Formats: sequence, C-alpha cells, structure tokens
Amino acid sequence: MAAGTATGGKRRPGASERPSGRPSGPGVRGFRRPGPRALLIGFGALVLVAGGVWALYGSTWLRAEKVTTTGTEVLTPGEVERVAAVPLGAPLVSVDTSAIETRLRQRLPRIDEVEVVRSWPHGIGLNVTERHPVLLLEKGRKFIEVDSGGVRFATVATPPRGVPRLVLDVAESPSLRRFDADRLLKTAVGVTGELPEKIAQDVRVVRITSFDSITLELGRGRSVFWGSGEHGQVKARVLTALMKATPKAGHFDVSAPTAPASSRS
Repeated sequence: MAAGTATGGKRRPGASERPSGRPSGPGVRGFRRPGPRALLIGFGALVLVAGGVWALYGSTWLRAEKVTTTGTEVLTPGEVERVAAVPLGAPLVSVDTSAIETRLRQRLPRIDEVEVVRSWPHGIGLNVTERHPVLLLEKGRKFIEVDSGGVRFATVATPPRGVPRLVLDVAESPSLRRFDADRLLKTAVGVTGELPEKIAQDVRVVRITSFDSITLELGRGRSVFWGSGEHGQVKARVLTALMKATPKAGHFDVSAPTAPASSRS
C-alpha cells in the first residue's frame, strides 16, 4: 500500500488544492472602487439630465407662446383657438395635446379630424379638417348639415350652395318599423355618394317615402326614381347610359336596373 493512501493516513495538500478560507474561481472577483474618470462621467450625465429637466420645465426657453391654426374653411382660426384653450406660458412639454383634441371635437362638431402638434421651441399647431355637407335637413327656417358619414354636425340659417335637401316623407311608412329615420338618412347619403359627379351636382332634392322608394329631383324639372338604396353602383351606371340615350326625357326609372325606363313626364 502506498504511503499516504492508507486509511487514517495524512494527505499532503496538492497543487490543485487551496485553503478553504477564501473562495476562488473565475466567477468571484473583488470589489473595485470607481476611478476618477468614471465618477466624472457619472457626474456629467447627472448634470445633463438635471439641466434638460430644468430647460423643459423650469426655464422660459421652451414655453407655449404662440398658437397657429390651419385647415379651417367655415370655422375661423379664432373660434378654434378659443375652444382649444392652449395654456400659454406653460412649459411646451406639459401641454396636454390629447385633451385639446378631445375638447375641439366635442365642442366643435364641424371638426372631423384635428391634430395638435408641438412646434418647438414656442408654438402649438392646430391642424383641422372640417366636415363637408352632402345633404341638408330642413328644420323650420334653418338647415341641418349632414356629412358623408350620416353625421348631423351643424345647423345653419343659410343653406350652402350645391347641397341637396333631404325630405323624409316617412311618417306613415311601414318602413319605420324596420328602419328608423337615421338608417334612412344614411341610405340617402349612400345614394348621393354613388352618383356620378355630373348628376350629383344637378340633384336638388332627395325624397324618401319608404326604404324602397327614393326619388331624386334634378334641375329643369327632371326626376329619377331610384327605388331602394341597394345596387347603387349598378344603378348609377345605368342612369348615366339612360340619360345619354334619352336626353330629352324628364323622368328616369332605375329602380330595377336590369329593366330601366325613361319618359318625357
């Protein structure tokens, strides 16, 4: 039996054995204090952050001082800016642009879309897109404007030129049991949106007596019986061809687009 290997024998520490008092290995490293260069970099970063925060919130350099409005047609920039109520003098970064957009849409229904942007260093921009009427609902001596989405967005005393009136003669119609006035209104909007531009410009009145009975009254006493709002694109093409084929006709019927008709009266 070799010396040092017998039971009870003493082993001499080998080269690979180390005293167990201190951990060792590649994963264990001693703590090193940051050097002067690292401290200087950290201090500089802290100064930059503090300076940036002060510039944005505490200084007078980046304040909201001017409001610019673009895109208005019927509304005036002054109307929009009064409702926007931009907090002039406040730090530009703290201006709540989302709240301004919400306020403008709620209080000015004529606005379809609005974007509020910061224009550094001192400006706020209000980029407005207004709704455009495609139909008018007469109410007393005033007119309610309706846009292409069927939204009633404004009441005016003077009707805008070139916008047809919508007449809903459906008080006694059985259609109201299935389709309320708003549904019929959207149907009328859809019909006008599918007309060729030249014909659409000549429409004076859109008259609805039921869901299946829509009539377009044109200039020079002419009329078009459209029927229901279904198959609008096909009816528009048929109407265009029918008008070209019978230019002296005063009445056109495209309610059944596969069997259109026209007459002088």
